[in-house]
Amino acid sequence: MMNDCRILTIQSHVVYGYVGNKSATFPLQLLGFETDVINSVQFSNHTEGYTTFLGQMLESSDLLQLYNGLNINGIDNYSHLLTGYTRSKSFLLMLVDVCKKLKKKNPNLIYVCDPVLGDDGRLYVSDELVSVYRDDVITQADIITPNQFEAELLTGMKITSLKSAKEVMLKLHEKGPEVVVISSTSLEFSRGILVALASTIEDGEFKCLKIEIPYLNANYRGSGDLFSALLLAWWQRTNFDLKTTLEIVASTMYVVLKNTLDHYFKYDAFLRRPHSSEIELKIVQSKKDIEEPKIILKAEYF
Repeated sequence: MMNDCRILTIQSHVVYGYVGNKSATFPLQLLGFETDVINSVQFSNHTEGYTTFLGQMLESSDLLQLYNGLNINGIDNYSHLLTGYTRSKSFLLMLVDVCKKLKKKNPNLIYVCDPVLGDDGRLYVSDELVSVYRDDVITQADIITPNQFEAELLTGMKITSLKSAKEVMLKLHEKGPEVVVISSTSLEFSRGILVALASTIEDGEFKCLKIEIPYLNANYRGSGDLFSALLLAWWQRTNFDLKTTLEIVASTMYVVLKNTLDHYFKYDAFLRRPHSSEIELKIVQSKKDIEEPKIILKAEYF
């Protein structure tokens, strides 16, 4: 029942723009989920493209204090946990401890982990977080949503074809997650297409899906955070139908990103490729598209 769903989301927060919890919270609420928020960091703006960013980071002791406050008051009752950007190893390890406590209280809790490490061959965080995600975090996760670079980091394997992608996803399943979704790959980039992949193991059968998403030429930030939030919501709303979930999420993402790019071009007569500080996601303006998505992209098994 949707009325029984309550999400705890632990990821970054920015005052200006849309990444982390700013990307996730409003869409989750639009889709009917009570959403409680812990901000792993609070920055003035995201870290890419701006002159600087200023703000604060939560320490592991701060996360424990917040959890203890929920626990003492008996309000740590969650159906879902969603996690994203974290900058410190100690905070990430404390997050694992909090996850275990929440799962002990509710063994049916669904943990969706976006292992935010980097993209396009570049780490956003300290490389010591890679082993923590690989050995500690994703072993607790039910669903993981890495991009191609992150999936390769977590497995030590390269994705160069659908066959190697299957091997990578199977390796990730072996760590514990029931569902693996690689939010984007460059397998068909020469055709102007990004390919998202998803897999699950049902009754011992390994099933894989792919969906092609037209590439939009902009340096978006926060899109992965939105992707993970939508995946959590629609996995629940479709009663765990992975194919339909992937189609709705990919279709919604494409429309939101296109809305964002169209809004930018409306005010830039030169039609150049915008950089990341010029093209904050237009999530509020995409409210109806998030609430009432139309499936315009189709997934297929491979």
